[in-house]
Amino acid sequence: MADPVILAVDDDADVLGAVERELRKRYGVDYEVVCAASPSAALRVLEQVRARDAQVVLVLADLWMPGLTGPELLSRAHRLHPSARRVVLVDWTDRSAGEPLRRAVAVGQIDDVLAKPWAAGDEHFHQGISNFLYEWARQHRPGFEVFQVVGQRWSPRSHEIRDMLSRNSLLFGFHDAGSADGRALLHRVGAGEADLPLVVTFDGTVLRHPSNAEIVEAMGVRTRPGQTGYDVSIVGAGPAGLAAAVSAGSEGLRTVGLEQEAIGGQAATSSLIRNYLGFPRGISGSDLAARAFQQAGAFGAHFVYGQVTGLRADGTDRVVTLRDGSEIISRAVLIATGVTYRRLAVPALEALIGSGVFYGAAAAEAQALTGEEVFVVGGANSAGQAAVHLAKHAAHVTLLVRADTVARTMSDYLIRIIDATSNITVRHQTEVIDGSGDDRLTSLVVKDRVSGATETVPAGALFVLIGAQPHTPWLPDMIQRDQPGFILTGTDLLAGTPTRWPLVRAPLPFETSLPGVFAVGDVRHGSTKRVASSVGEGSVAVRQVHEYLAQR
Repeated sequence: MADPVILAVDDDADVLGAVERELRKRYGVDYEVVCAASPSAALRVLEQVRARDAQVVLVLADLWMPGLTGPELLSRAHRLHPSARRVVLVDWTDRSAGEPLRRAVAVGQIDDVLAKPWAAGDEHFHQGISNFLYEWARQHRPGFEVFQVVGQRWSPRSHEIRDMLSRNSLLFGFHDAGSADGRALLHRVGAGEADLPLVVTFDGTVLRHPSNAEIVEAMGVRTRPGQTGYDVSIVGAGPAGLAAAVSAGSEGLRTVGLEQEAIGGQAATSSLIRNYLGFPRGISGSDLAARAFQQAGAFGAHFVYGQVTGLRADGTDRVVTLRDGSEIISRAVLIATGVTYRRLAVPALEALIGSGVFYGAAAAEAQALTGEEVFVVGGANSAGQAAVHLAKHAAHVTLLVRADTVARTMSDYLIRIIDATSNITVRHQTEVIDGSGDDRLTSLVVKDRVSGATETVPAGALFVLIGAQPHTPWLPDMIQRDQPGFILTGTDLLAGTPTRWPLVRAPLPFETSLPGVFAVGDVRHGSTKRVASSVGEGSVAVRQVHEYLAQR
């Protein structure tokens, strides 16, 4: 297989020479470094690479060039090589670059901006290049597979396992059972069709049609608590729960986090979060979650994989019950169980979940949809991020929105990127009412909510990201909730029915109607449904846990 290509373009021969030297010196062994002295020459290179079915990993272009600006060239490069990272190179002293670059980033013409190397061995330049190559390689380049999965491509259970491993940011390879690699792997471990899906771990352990708990144990995560007594139990390991675990562990509290699906929660399905503080190039939800998980563990927090089924008070202690009957006793509890997407309640589509119909972004499925017609249902940030990510692989993505606009529910930067992405179409006031397919989804029936007209369209996949249902049915009645099920906290407990709060003192801002139990993030009534807000609430709530423990 040919080495993937790094292409650099600059009409200044001296600058291009310096860039070429830096690229060849560091990356020439593993990548084919190609340089072009003009936009027209660069486009010819891109067309030639495409013709020989090779991959372009990175295109670096000067901002100001005759004929085409850097963003204009990179926009054309994207049509030829959608998966390539697109970066404008600028001079440190160029004061005219600010506004054109802001516009280019806003409409998705470029992925990032990088300063040209100012001297040999410019580590700032190489830090940026290395980050681009790392992100590209994670998605496109074969590497060490911690887990090898063999199964039927469109099997719901195979999808569930792929999604679980992807959301936990684990390196894995999926091999269709009918492929040569799949058959060879089955033969090597002495397995057959009855064992599918099959998971082989890095140490050679073979898991035959494993449960989620068995996979999690192979990942090194506990499925039962190692001890029963903690200062704080955190239910949910999404952004809010992980932030709370980091803060609690760093402040010396004996901390346990409980999660029943994947570290990172719903946020782990986000392909790229670009408005999170401190990550100017953006970060995937799974990568952010993996970093937070490692950080919390470094501060001594324990994590247990398991479904929480109950919560009760036992004197001053708070007891959390798991599905297997085990209990965790702690002095305080923090609920960060988040929300899940609402179902479409279309029987034909429910029967195809995991076989072309997915709830959530399902980032692990994107590459399998190359050349397909893909539909995304939803009008918030999660739906927009999914559409942008899928557009890098699918032939076309249609975003179906029930409302007449997404301006009230989606961030402006996402709206502008979607508007500027040629293979994304937004259909407002449109909903999915039916679909069909035998082994996998093949078509959808969509309805115009204004005219009532229906249309049957071919569809390779449907991703549903609508509404929010809080994970709260497991809670006891003493935990007060609003009508949709979101947990009431703080001053909201004092409004209306006075029996919502049992003590003389006022509830702390994130405290629920059961003293010593707190709620943060998307599961809380009145919260802002954004990753940064959830992280903030999780961190702040730990200070309130300290206040509560000091009052006991």
